[in-house]
Amino acid sequence: MHLDDITQPAQIKQLSDQQLDDLAAEIRQRIMDVVAGQTGGHFASNLGSVELTLALHYVFDSPHDKIIWDVGHQAYPHKLLTGRLDRFDTIRQYRGLSGFLQREESEHDQFGAGHASTSVSAALGMAMAGKLSGNDFHSIAVIGDGALTGGMSYEALNNAGNLKVPLMVVLNDNEMSIAPNVGALPTYLSRVRTDQRYAFAKHEIERFLQRMPQGDRLLDMGKRMKDGLKEVVYHTMIWEELGFTYIGPIDGHDVHQLIETFEQVKDIEGPVFVHAVTTKGKGYQPAEDDPFKHHAASIKVPGAPPSPPKYQDVFGDALTELANEDDKIVAITAAMPDGTGLLNFEKAHPDRFFDVGIAEQHGVTFAAGLATQGYKPVAAIYSTFLQRAYDQIVHDVCIQNLPVAFALDRAGLVGDDGRTHHGLFDFAYLRCLPNMVVMAPKDEDELRHMTKTAVDYQDGPIAFRYPRGSGAGVSMAGAAHTLPIGKGEIIREGTDLTIAAIGSMVLTAERAAEMLAEQGISATVINARFVKPLDEELILTSVGKTGNLITIEEAMLHGGFGSAVLELLSREHVNVPTECIGIPDRIFDHGPQQQLRQDAGLDADSLVARAHALLEPATVPAS
Repeated sequence: MHLDDITQPAQIKQLSDQQLDDLAAEIRQRIMDVVAGQTGGHFASNLGSVELTLALHYVFDSPHDKIIWDVGHQAYPHKLLTGRLDRFDTIRQYRGLSGFLQREESEHDQFGAGHASTSVSAALGMAMAGKLSGNDFHSIAVIGDGALTGGMSYEALNNAGNLKVPLMVVLNDNEMSIAPNVGALPTYLSRVRTDQRYAFAKHEIERFLQRMPQGDRLLDMGKRMKDGLKEVVYHTMIWEELGFTYIGPIDGHDVHQLIETFEQVKDIEGPVFVHAVTTKGKGYQPAEDDPFKHHAASIKVPGAPPSPPKYQDVFGDALTELANEDDKIVAITAAMPDGTGLLNFEKAHPDRFFDVGIAEQHGVTFAAGLATQGYKPVAAIYSTFLQRAYDQIVHDVCIQNLPVAFALDRAGLVGDDGRTHHGLFDFAYLRCLPNMVVMAPKDEDELRHMTKTAVDYQDGPIAFRYPRGSGAGVSMAGAAHTLPIGKGEIIREGTDLTIAAIGSMVLTAERAAEMLAEQGISATVINARFVKPLDEELILTSVGKTGNLITIEEAMLHGGFGSAVLELLSREHVNVPTECIGIPDRIFDHGPQQQLRQDAGLDADSLVARAHALLEPATVPAS
């Protein structure tokens, strides 16, 4: 049986040992062919989880048994075995398979995920539901050691040890998240993996048991014992202290050992922790040598012209330059030093760079603590991930009015990562907070200036958000300078209509204004720069001249920039025809950024159509 013959995971239960090894090689090759050769996407982590996936589906009966994958970076082999092989070449493509897990995509995707550290909580909830309802199924959380740095994992592990329901947690330990893991726990796991006393004790005990009558049986029993030889070496193992039966570490690329282990422990009462050691990028030597670089594969179009610099790199370079002159500037990221453009900062100022792991909550309060002592912390966190630290923004930063700067990368529609990664809510969830300043640059040059504005602003918290991908290709000559807080600018003067745009939509507004001018409509374009505080005078003055207003933003319409402008007009009793354009109240999946913007009505053609509808309302026929 070959990979092309498999439509459901139950089919692999018929395979021999050799056929399982052959199937693992086929899966690995298919991932290399499609992800590295056609679509791009998460790469090295999926190469490392092939045997683990096969063993899980061989022993357990999905979807009756619940296999919950943390994040989804490691779940491409799972997709290949669960009826999606024929669509695998559409992964992360517009209207194709998601790069993550989605309940509506397959009955085998028990829990949707794109953010880390949720699997143990979800699996525990399912295990408890099974106990309460009397349904007999296994609940298995598969979590990477990177996701295990997230605090939510420990909340769930602590709760599981207390509830004592049947639950299996499988640690896929490859020593990596996206970047190399940081913190005490990865160091602990490394010690468990490599301690020679463990190997020596294991060998000696096995040799002793084999010499005794029925030694093979005693040896097999020894593998199941809670107080095994690991306790000889680590009598305070964290998993046992949390109430788990610990098994491991085992070879995560030996499918037969994995199957034997899962069969032995699947019916243990109470929570079980299986520690599997894998190699990220397994089977593809460049990825094994540099799993950080090969975390995701990207497809380059031959002969394509060079792109303008990415926003993340413009931010990182600007912050590094500012830190060269100011030793109070520190940078904080949550396991994304490359994605946030901070690798150069780390090299230039290693003593002022802090990767806190997948721990956004801690990162924000850590920044708050630094701010109390006169430092200028810049927390560079994706917009979608900052959501996980909302209470810390409120409780630890805003209420105390501490000068923490938030650099929100991947704001707006992010493209191929899709629904769990779009940064669409930040205007709404930050604008409502007392003391918070919120701004967004129109291009990469203005991002430089906003970076300086943020570190210079010491009157309280300040946030600036910017898109994923390349900038507009504008000149970035001269040094960065500080922008006046709450002041926008007029990009283009007009008489018929005011278009107030912010961030990535300023360029769209300019294009639309040019198209309208060709049609005889004169539009003023405002680069608002600030959502909070608004440049109220600029907006009111322009609206007073043109008598018509459109706002446009690449963020949720509810509670965002347009809502702020409407609140201003209401408070000042200004009654003019107004249209607010933003992300409508629905979930957007993955696809090219420009396609998604068009779907949301955030392209120049859609803006022109909305302008005509505003300026030329349908006449009401006479009665």
